[in-house]
Amino acid sequence: MIFKQAQIDTYLRKPNNTIKAILLYGQNEGLIAEYSKKFIVTISADPLDPFSVVYLNWDDVKNDIGLLSSEYNSQSLMGTRRVVVIRDADNNLSKPLEEILKSSFSDTLLIICASPNLNSRSSLVNLANTSSLFASIACYEDRDENITASVRSYLIENNITYSNDAFMLLCSRLSNDRKSNLNELEKLITYVGSKKHFEIEDIKAVIFDQAVSGIDDLCFYTFSGNKSKSINSLKHLLNEGVEEIQIIRALIRHSNKLLEGKALIEGGETPSNAIKKILSKNLFYRYELGANQLNAWSKDRLFDIMDLLYKSEKDCKTTNTPSTDVLSYTILTLLSAASKLKI
Repeated sequence: MIFKQAQIDTYLRKPNNTIKAILLYGQNEGLIAEYSKKFIVTISADPLDPFSVVYLNWDDVKNDIGLLSSEYNSQSLMGTRRVVVIRDADNNLSKPLEEILKSSFSDTLLIICASPNLNSRSSLVNLANTSSLFASIACYEDRDENITASVRSYLIENNITYSNDAFMLLCSRLSNDRKSNLNELEKLITYVGSKKHFEIEDIKAVIFDQAVSGIDDLCFYTFSGNKSKSINSLKHLLNEGVEEIQIIRALIRHSNKLLEGKALIEGGETPSNAIKKILSKNLFYRYELGANQLNAWSKDRLFDIMDLLYKSEKDCKTTNTPSTDVLSYTILTLLSAASKLKI
C-alpha cells in the first residue's frame, strides 16, 4: 500500500505489526536515510544494536536469497521484535521478496532502501503499492514546503534563531535533497557558532544557491526565464518518471494563475497583493518572484502562451509523437519569451 504522510505519522506513533515490509524509494537519499532511522527506532531504541537490527547490502543478498530469508525469520535472542534493513535493492528483489512475505509468520520489520534508479514504474514499487503487507514511501526531491518544514524543525532542535528574511533566503538556496541540506545547515550552525543566530549576511557567506525543485518550481523558473534552473528541473522530473503531459498541464495551471492575478490587478489589487491571493501560503518565498511575473507578463502574451501549451498538450496525446521533444521545445520557447521580459 502507498503510505502518505498521514499514514507515516500514524505508523511512527504506533507501529502496525501487519505491515511486514517498508519500501523507501526515490532519489532523495537524505530523506530515505531519515525515514529508515525513524522506522528502525520505532522497533529498536538503538539502531546499532546487533541483536535487534541487521543491515544487509543487496549485492550480498542477490547471490544468496537464503541469507535474507534466514535473517528475516530469525528470532531475537532478547525476545524483542527485530529489524532487517536492505540497502540499494533493485527490481530483482521483487519475486523472492513476494514469496518470503507470503510464506513467513515472522514479525520482523523489513526496511528496503531502494537503489536511486527505481521509480514509480518499477516492479518492486508496484509490489509494495499493491500488497497489504507492504508499505511504499516515495522519497522524491523535497518540494518548497518540505524544505521549509524540515529546515525550521532542524533549526528549532538546535536552538538556532533567525530573521524572517534570512530564513526565506536560506530556504530558497537549499537543494531538494535532504542529505545535502543537512550538510549545509551543519555548516551554517558551525559558522554562526555561539551566537546561535543568523542573518542574511550569514546565509550569503555560507550557503550557495543550489536549488532545483519540482514541477511548481519548474514553472516559476521557466516563466522567469531562468534557463539553467528550468532545464535542470526538467531533467530531474523526467528522470523521476514524471509524464510530459503532467508537466505541460502544470505550466497551463501556472499560466492560468498569472491570468487570474492580472484580473485581480485590473480590479485594483497591487501585484504583491494579487500574488498572495492566488498562491498558497507555503509558497510564501515565491511571492516576490510571482509578483515580478505579474508585472512582466501581459495578458496578450499569456494568452499566446496558453495557445502554445494547449497545442503542446494535444501533440503529446498524438500517437507516435515524441512527447519529450514536444515538451523540450515548449520549455525553450517559454524561456525565450520570458528572457525578453527581463524579469
